[in-house]
Amino acid sequence: MKTIINLILLSTLLLPLHVLAGDVPPLEGIVEPNDLVEYSSQVPGILENVLVERGTWVKRGQIIARLKSGVQKAAVELAQARVDFGKRKLLRNEQLIKRQLISIHDRDAIETEVTFAELQLTEAKEQLALRTIRSTIDGVVVDRFGSPGEYVGEDPFLAIASIDPLSVEVVVPVRYYGAIRVGAKAVVEIESPIVGSYKASVVIVDQIIDAASSTFRVRLELPNPKKKVPAGVKCQVVF
Repeated sequence: MKTIINLILLSTLLLPLHVLAGDVPPLEGIVEPNDLVEYSSQVPGILENVLVERGTWVKRGQIIARLKSGVQKAAVELAQARVDFGKRKLLRNEQLIKRQLISIHDRDAIETEVTFAELQLTEAKEQLALRTIRSTIDGVVVDRFGSPGEYVGEDPFLAIASIDPLSVEVVVPVRYYGAIRVGAKAVVEIESPIVGSYKASVVIVDQIIDAASSTFRVRLELPNPKKKVPAGVKCQVVF
């Protein structure tokens, strides 16, 4: 394996030094989502509602689903009641504390009870928050596997794709290694039925060459603010 890698590196060093981006012919590529997130649940439970459908546009932080959370809501209310009781108890004994009619031990015990109750309230709220699932990206719902009443856990029940910007993946022959660099500009020509030419920039040039095909991969970033270009279409990339 080491010998193969050395031969590949040697072959790239022997390439003509005059090969430039302009010498690279148009290459076939495919337009893909910039990101694709499959959503499951950090805690197992029953879906109470799913607030989006396939094709729904969502924003980062938007609630996309909720799990049944009656027990967790009750835990929050109980913890809040303990905090409120502890604060009232502390307030009632405030004058006694100022007059030093309560021992340091008793004072510490009251204050510690309030602190513990506040920590329990924070924990209960965090447990409740886990029952609400939010989108981590701006994008469009591409798959929905779950419905209200279904059990969810580690398996995904929803998928959201980010398509602004888009990623354009291109496989480049090894003889052009070094001619394409990060930051280089290119024109992406979308094939039928979505015809059009768009400007894109190189964001990734793989540093590992596939020995079997003598190619390496390049990724371009294609701005898509108006969502005119869908993911999954083929294209020609002109450097």
